[in-house]
Amino acid sequence: MRRLVLLSTLLALPALAQDLELPTLSPRAEVKQQVGVTWVTVNYSSPGVKGRTVYGELVPFGTLWRTGANGATTIELSGDATIGGQAVPAGKYAIFTIPGQTEWTVIINKNPNQGGTGSYDQKLDQARFTAKPEAVPTRERLTFLFSDTTDAAASLDLDWAGTRVRLPITVATAANAKANIGDFSKKSSRALANAARYLADDAKDVDGALKLIDSSLAVDVTWFNTWLKADFLARKGDKKAALALAEKAYALGKDDKGFFYKDRVEKALKDWK
Repeated sequence: MRRLVLLSTLLALPALAQDLELPTLSPRAEVKQQVGVTWVTVNYSSPGVKGRTVYGELVPFGTLWRTGANGATTIELSGDATIGGQAVPAGKYAIFTIPGQTEWTVIINKNPNQGGTGSYDQKLDQARFTAKPEAVPTRERLTFLFSDTTDAAASLDLDWAGTRVRLPITVATAANAKANIGDFSKKSSRALANAARYLADDAKDVDGALKLIDSSLAVDVTWFNTWLKADFLARKGDKKAALALAEKAYALGKDDKGFFYKDRVEKALKDWK
C-alpha cells in the first residue's frame, strides 16, 4: 500500500510543478511602438543589477553580449526601416551589442532564434553601427523604452545600471502611407467591381451596376472592371460602346496571367462587331 501511495505521489509531481509559478531571475518584457504606419516590437529578458558592477564586470567591455538575459533580445519591424543609419527590411532580428567604455557596437542580426551568443554568425548581420553611451540615473532592471517618437522616427533606448544607449530608428512614413493608399484604392476598386457584377447578375439591376462600375473605374482602371462595363452596356443594347471597351479590356488583360475572362472577351469581340 505504501508503495502505491509513493508511486501516486511521484506521478503527481510533474503536474504540481507545472502549476507552481515563481518569480524569474530575469522576467520577460515586451515594448511596442508605432512609428507612422510601422510597428516596432522588442522582446527581451530583464536582468537586475542586484548590487553587482554591471559594465566592465558582469558585462565585460569588448565582448559580444546578448543584450539582456536568457535568449537573445529580438526586434521585429512590420515595415522597412533604417536603424543606426542602415537599412533594415521588415522582419524579425536579434539585437547584439559589444559594450565599450566610450563607444558601443550595436548589431542587428538576421537570426532571431538564438539562445545567446554561441550561435552568433557575423555573416548574418543586417546592420552594424556604433553608439555613444550616456550616463543617466541608475535603473535596477535592464529596460528598453522608446523616446522622441515622431511620425517618421523614434529612439529605442537601452537603459540599465546608469547607462543609456540609443538606437535611432527612422521610417519612410510618407512613402509607406502613399503605398498603402494605392493598395487600398486597388482593393476598393475590385470590391466595387464585384458589387457591380452582383447587381447585374443576381439582382438584375444593370443600371445600378453601371453606376458602381463607373465608381470602380474612377479609382483604378483594370481589364476586369473595363470588361464588366462592356458587358453591362451590351446588356443595355449599346454594342458599339461595349465593343470599344471590350477591345480595351483585352489590351489590358492579354499579358495578365489572371485574365480569367479571356475566352469570354474574345467571343464578345467577334459577336459585337
